[in-house]
Amino acid sequence: MKSLHRFVAAALAAATALGTLGLSACGNSSDSAQEKDPKTIKIWHYEEDNGAQGKAWKQAMKVFEKQTGVKVKFEKKSFEQIRQNASQILNSDQAPDVMEYNKGNATAGLLASQGLLTNLDSYVSKYKWDSKIKGTLADTGKYNDKGVMGSGNWYGITNYGEDIMMYYNKDMFDKYGIAIPKTMDELEAAMQKFVDNGVTPLSEGVAEYPLQHLWWQLVLQKASPQLIKAYEMYDGKVDWHGAAMTYATQTIQDWVKKGYISKDCTGLKAEDAGQGFMNGTYPMFFSGTWWFGRFQQEIPKVNWTTSLFPETKKVVGSSGNVWVIPDRSKKKDLAAKFINITLSPEIQNLMGNSGGLPIAAQPNAITDPKTKELIVSYNGVLKDNALGFYPDWPTSTFYDELNASLQELVNGTSDPKAVLDQMKANYDKGVQTAGVKS
Repeated sequence: MKSLHRFVAAALAAATALGTLGLSACGNSSDSAQEKDPKTIKIWHYEEDNGAQGKAWKQAMKVFEKQTGVKVKFEKKSFEQIRQNASQILNSDQAPDVMEYNKGNATAGLLASQGLLTNLDSYVSKYKWDSKIKGTLADTGKYNDKGVMGSGNWYGITNYGEDIMMYYNKDMFDKYGIAIPKTMDELEAAMQKFVDNGVTPLSEGVAEYPLQHLWWQLVLQKASPQLIKAYEMYDGKVDWHGAAMTYATQTIQDWVKKGYISKDCTGLKAEDAGQGFMNGTYPMFFSGTWWFGRFQQEIPKVNWTTSLFPETKKVVGSSGNVWVIPDRSKKKDLAAKFINITLSPEIQNLMGNSGGLPIAAQPNAITDPKTKELIVSYNGVLKDNALGFYPDWPTSTFYDELNASLQELVNGTSDPKAVLDQMKANYDKGVQTAGVKS
């Protein structure tokens, strides 16, 4: 995830430097001529062959060829290839007909604002994609004329999701006679009991995303929908010293003082935090569903379980990346048909049974009990319209700035008020530089 967040930051920085974000009208390719009787279609994505998306989309290509008689010319690209060259490629004759691309203001939003992506509204209506992609899941597929997500036309279609949840080492909970917490009081009581037994409960890393995800989750515990919209979509004023931000920042400081979070985690990265959970040093880890498959494969003898953060109404997370159709494609109808196949029950169920998190799978068709639990949990998040996005999305430099502020909070060089002052100053500067706020 770090790379994705850095990708967003880099792309927005480039957009800002070039003065492109918000200066170009969104593309509308309804008048683009379509090739008659096409024999091939070019598809790009950057998923691993043995990953859930890679397996599912490979099958989708087979289904597409069988249904249409059109041959798929698939080219696997690296994430970096697409990250560095997307604008140039999509503005050339080398553009594919459909490709995977990162969601967010500085990526899909930027290309949409430059007129490089096809407006998918007519296909959304034709295939009824909005019956599967709705609520907060849809926000990362729609962009306005400034490339800001959450409103405007459809430019990206996702078919999988991700969120952040609590991973619990049940063997360690059982060893100390502690129940898996279901409330905030129970969570804090459980962490105190681990501390009383000489165990630091939370595996954290402040050099990368783990602690900023926890901080944002604590913000979401108290945040109004208006605050989330103001923070993520620049729609209104962000109250940096209101109840939500203050609670989250103060709670992090309290948990460090109580020993729930180690002061030594300021230099640790996400991988360090994940390893700390996997090797049994820490009994709790708050992180993304992207760890789920790895834990299944690498710690099969550990009895671990998951749940959403206690008492939460919003969770850190969003859709997965999106399919986009370049504006220069002359096979848009076929590209849309392929996207539709990736949302079919067959492909969605295959993704689920491969350890992924599809958005429209049939839980009864998922064979692994733990994966089924994960999908049911995520479906519940979608049903409740509870995705709260990520804290580093608003500005091009906020990922590193958030980590720096939280490092000062954890090592004790700044108090919560000073940390929030610093976050506010960085946020306001980034938003102003990007010119995305009305």
